[in-house]
Formats: sequence, structure tokens, C-alpha cells
Amino acid sequence: MRQVVLDTETTGIDPKQGHRIIEIGCVEMVGRKLTKRHFHVYINPEREVEEEAFNVHGISNEFLADKPKFAAVAQEFLDFIEGAELIIHNAPFDVGFIDHEFSMVGNFPKVADVCTVFDSLVYARRKHPGQKNNLDALCRRYGIDNSHRELHGALLDSEILADVYLLMTGGQITMGGFGGDGDEGEEDRTAIRRIAADRPRLKVLKANGTELESHNERLDLIDKKSGLSLWRKLDNPELAEASE
Repeated sequence: MRQVVLDTETTGIDPKQGHRIIEIGCVEMVGRKLTKRHFHVYINPEREVEEEAFNVHGISNEFLADKPKFAAVAQEFLDFIEGAELIIHNAPFDVGFIDHEFSMVGNFPKVADVCTVFDSLVYARRKHPGQKNNLDALCRRYGIDNSHRELHGALLDSEILADVYLLMTGGQITMGGFGGDGDEGEEDRTAIRRIAADRPRLKVLKANGTELESHNERLDLIDKKSGLSLWRKLDNPELAEASE
């Protein structure tokens, strides 16, 4: 499966009020592995960035003045996401803005017509009800270092979200709380660690003839002293019924 983890930054919170996308960041995954392919662009929104939005992402009007307009990058962006499953945190926000931008260009499809969408915020709320599930909170919960994230940025946030998604939907809980020195915090003991998708298969060891003979001798002794053993009942349902 090809997946694209996506994030946007905007001039404000509502495209219906004329707000526009100013940054798009995407990273690609195939088979739950990052491929190092990405799409990243800053966009001239043809309007002012609201102060509240600037305080979130730090992208200024001056910085965006010489950047391409959305129409100039729309086809390249569509080519990158088409046919993929998009992974987005709070998908209605980003998809709403993207659909609005596509409609302004004209003759472009809606996101739902060319992609499926996985909303990682909805998934996180189901998995961790009653807890904070923004990206920073999920990073803390899953032990992801986002100390370099002082401001929101679309590409950086999509890279972080890729790690969150992989840990939140897979991985393995560590057993560090067993037999340790007791100094680990609760988050450390239950932190989910990613298992590589291309890891070698675990070796299956089967009992040899001598070991099977010893096992059966032990079962014979149990049967003699206590009646038909559980192992024999599981292996021979008919004998189990006759013994009851």
C-alpha cells in the first residue's frame, strides 16, 4: 500500500472566509516504510496571513511574497497524492482547504475522488479516549523526540506524524517494567517501539524425537496419578468426552 502523510499550513482557519494554503508537506510510505520521497512547497496565498496563524507557524507575508501560487503547483501536488491513502491529523481541516484550492484552479477533482483518507486524530481519540491527542501529546505518549519542533511546519509535522502513525497502529509494547530496576516512568514502561517491517521471521523450534518421548512419559505419569491430562484432552477430544 502506498500512503502519503500530509500536513498543511494556512493563513487562517476557514477557507470559506477566504483563507488559503501557504505550505504543503508530504512524505511517502510504501509497505509502512518511509521511502524518502516527499513533496514540499511554500505558496503565495495572494492575501495576508492572520496574526494568530503566524504565531502558530511563523511564516510571514514577506517570506511568501515571491513563492509560487497554488495553481502553479496544483498538478505536481495532485500527481504526488493521487491513488494513495492520505494520513492526516484532523483530516477535515486539511482536506477542506485542499478541495477549496483545487476548486479555485478549476477542472481538478476533490481529494475523496482520488485518495482515501485516514484521520489519525479520530483514530487516536478512539485509542486513547479522554486524553490529549494533539501531535505533541502523542509524541510524548509514544516516546518520539520532537524537541526540534518550536513552531508548526508542514513538512516537519508530516515527518513526525509518520512516526506517530507507525507506532500508534503497530509496534510492540516493551517489557521493560518486568525485572528492571524500577526507575522507569510509566510512559517508558508502556512505550510502543517500532518493529521493522522487513525484520527476519522468528525461527520456529520443534521438539525432537527424544524430547517428545520424554514429554509423553511425563503425561503418562500425570494420567496415572490424576486422570487424563489437559494436554491429552486437547489432543484427543473423543478421549476427553469419554473421561467426563
